[in-house]
Amino acid sequence: MDRFVSFLLFAVLFYFMMRFGCGAHTIHGHQGHHRNASAAKDPVCGTAVAADSGYSERYEKGEYRFCSRKCLDQFDANPQQFATAQHA
Repeated sequence: MDRFVSFLLFAVLFYFMMRFGCGAHTIHGHQGHHRNASAAKDPVCGTAVAADSGYSERYEKGEYRFCSRKCLDQFDANPQQFATAQHA
């Protein structure tokens, strides 16, 4: 029983360290937050998307970056609308 309580205590401590402490940036996808990565504009919603995050797709002669799968799916449904809007 003593080992089980020690294990639970360690698990709770580990959870809080990963959630709020040193590991918080790696869990929540902020790895590139502190770097000066060039950002691209999501052609669907206009959100800035870092070069090393999000989704990307090549269409015609350009590469487009998306903040979410939802924006990527909207782009796939009508790529001409969003591709011309970005390069206009």
